[in-house]
Amino acid sequence: MNLAKLKWAEELFLRRYPGGFSHPEMLAIAKKHKMDRMIALSHEMFAKKNFRDPPEIIESMIKLVSRSSMVSIFEKPKFRDFARSLEPKHKNALASGLKDQLHGDIEKGFNKVLNIMQIGKMAKWSLISICPVYYSPQDEVFVKPTTAKKAIAHFELLNLQYRPQPSWEFYTTFRATINEMKSKVDSSLSPNSAAFTGFLMMSMAAMEEADF
Repeated sequence: MNLAKLKWAEELFLRRYPGGFSHPEMLAIAKKHKMDRMIALSHEMFAKKNFRDPPEIIESMIKLVSRSSMVSIFEKPKFRDFARSLEPKHKNALASGLKDQLHGDIEKGFNKVLNIMQIGKMAKWSLISICPVYYSPQDEVFVKPTTAKKAIAHFELLNLQYRPQPSWEFYTTFRATINEMKSKVDSSLSPNSAAFTGFLMMSMAAMEEADF
């Protein structure tokens, strides 16, 4: 990690938005993303007891994806149609995988979800990482391909090599790296992991303009 670039990104961002994500402009952006509402919704829909009804969990996943501002408008209907078309055994497996992701063995759950998503060529980073980041917004991370690729190159994250095909190896390393980066800057830049990656995206653009 190039710590000098990260600290320069922090300085530029806080100079432009004093108080980080508590700055009025950042609060306005956060309001559009409805992060608090989405976190509350995920906790309501994906409480452990609800996993006794796999079809309902699938509908809850569709609802969360459809309401998320972080998922592409092109992926939302594709995921809805895919999830609803799954055979019962595959719906059960997808719900079981999500349960593990949120309440049990995260690696096991990640791979279960990945295997089911591959059936319909729906193994997208956004779809695999969206539910966990809403359910555990401080610990889990949302993998947006463009941001991930740019951050790896810009901040010289030499332990990471992005691949379009989701994998647990990349996810767990990316998550650890993002959480380490969060610890190196002011806490106002990371009210949650999704906001922090938003800070990285915005600061990279600003640094390009400043020719850093």
